[in-house]
Amino acid sequence: MTVDFFLLLFNLLLILLSAEIFTNGIEVFGKRLSLSQAVVGSVLAAVGTALPETILPMVAIFLHKGEAGHSIGIGAILGAPFMLATLAFLMIGITVVIAFLLKRRTFHFDAEIPTLKRDLVFFLIMYSSGIFLPMFIKYHILVAFLLVFGYIVYLYHTFKSESTEILHEEKLYLEKLLGKILPIKKFKGFFSFVQVILALAIMIKGAHGFVEALQHISFKFGFDPLIFSLLVAPVATELPEKFNSVTWTFKGRDTLAMGNVTGAMVFQSTFPVSVGIIFTDWNITGYALVSACLAILAGVIILGEIHLRKRISPLTLILSGSFYLVYALLIINPF
Repeated sequence: MTVDFFLLLFNLLLILLSAEIFTNGIEVFGKRLSLSQAVVGSVLAAVGTALPETILPMVAIFLHKGEAGHSIGIGAILGAPFMLATLAFLMIGITVVIAFLLKRRTFHFDAEIPTLKRDLVFFLIMYSSGIFLPMFIKYHILVAFLLVFGYIVYLYHTFKSESTEILHEEKLYLEKLLGKILPIKKFKGFFSFVQVILALAIMIKGAHGFVEALQHISFKFGFDPLIFSLLVAPVATELPEKFNSVTWTFKGRDTLAMGNVTGAMVFQSTFPVSVGIIFTDWNITGYALVSACLAILAGVIILGEIHLRKRISPLTLILSGSFYLVYALLIINPF
């Protein structure tokens, strides 16, 4: 048990380190390509850091046969958007409060509202379709193709939308470490891409190790596989998005911080859900359905504030994030 806790802490630190390296690299890479904050946050960062939680259900569904494998796969697929819509928002909101109290940033959350509105609208439509349409449509594969097509439409709108370019560009970490022996300044775009790939590799390794250690600890305490996959595993696999967004939030780069989460929400509600619909029985009931409904409700609350007030309050993010705690209590102490 002591070894598992040590590995848990070690891999958590590994993810934290890789998140900082990744955000630094992706900002420089986006700046080199003259990409907007919307594209960097909602597409590049979101899809890149979504790899760990995308891999987990694929492994569970395709490599682990039987009902347990499918249960873990479905739980991981549903758990990813649930964690993003609740715990990730909670961490961003708390980070704003802490950074404000430390006088490191203002309390005002300055994210691009059109970008967030587009992300949330696509998420709510795609995720609701993936959850509820299979209950009424016999040919589930049609729903899966609809979700994939929806993400393609989302990419089109994100790339063509108006958004400011990245205003800040920090010095690349590779340049700080190896700038004297490698021509990093001359080929900054290439080396920023290399740094992003290295950070992703470390991130995936750390997330995988975190999941394994957490799984050992959870099983020793008698967790059910479905409950583990819904409540515990996504916390680990969503750490890259969470800590990337915390890093950006602390620095006041709110569009990148929120885009990293909302863009991942759109991605996780399309491709992984499509895999689940096609390759499992996709019978969403009980706690799985509750988690999906809470994720949708959290998105509706944020989108509602955007529609009514044309802004997002950190307190609203904390409110939406509290649904994770409600869900945890519901599972631990069921009625």
